[in-house]
Amino acid sequence: MELIQQIGKMRAKARALQSTGKPLAFVPTMGALHKGHLRLIERAKGLGGSVVVSSFVNPMQFTNEQDLKNYPRDPAKDEKACRDAGVDAYFVPSVEEIYPQGFLTSVNVGYLSTKYEGASRPGHFRGVCTVVLKLLNIVRPTHLVLGLKDAQQFTIIQHMLDDLSMDVELVGVPTVRDADGLALSSRNALLTKDQRAAALCIQRALKRVHFLVKKQGILHSGELLQAIRSATNTEHVTLDYAAIVNRTTLEPLDHVMRGGTYILIAAKVGDVRLIDNTRI
Repeated sequence: MELIQQIGKMRAKARALQSTGKPLAFVPTMGALHKGHLRLIERAKGLGGSVVVSSFVNPMQFTNEQDLKNYPRDPAKDEKACRDAGVDAYFVPSVEEIYPQGFLTSVNVGYLSTKYEGASRPGHFRGVCTVVLKLLNIVRPTHLVLGLKDAQQFTIIQHMLDDLSMDVELVGVPTVRDADGLALSSRNALLTKDQRAAALCIQRALKRVHFLVKKQGILHSGELLQAIRSATNTEHVTLDYAAIVNRTTLEPLDHVMRGGTYILIAAKVGDVRLIDNTRI
């Protein structure tokens, strides 16, 4: 594996990997790699070509300076994880490399960026889309591999790729969970023991919705959202939002549309903000 920090060197390495004619899969991360990230890398390797992973804690997508400061970082562990996983190139640029002095451009994916996470974190998706587009232009992969835990982000990036006629295929990987059901997240490392136990109510709320829909035939969003609020009304947990939305448009639904619905949840557990979702 080659560790790369400069854009020019990453472009040269990417060209060499592209010259094989095989797929070039790209996995962008913010580091603090866990089993969920390794699943993305495994999926990328399964495409039969080369794999590039990036690690960049993107300041443009943070709306809280303290959140940016507290974001977990373990560069030595991350580099070893990528080497052990058989990654071909590991791109670790500095903030100055990605956003040099005078950088002005940003990418905004319209109304999709203003809902849910966008409403709670204004400007977040502008930062996400800007850095993802820049990284894609550097690496020029055939495939972009992302996790489906960030359902809104996945949908927004798909729209960006389509709208800008990007020649890259988006590959989604299902959420990876711990044995107790908690969705893996780099932020989980910031939870105390009690907070981590409390965070399990998020997954319980999603399971409750599945039960109500599939076993009791309840499809009305109002009833289902009330069930989520009740399930997450516990110590250490403050529900930010719960939403039942169309998987393509992210528009809220009055009733669950079987096969086309996301149930989205965001909550603060102590000072740690977690998101999760399920598809119905």
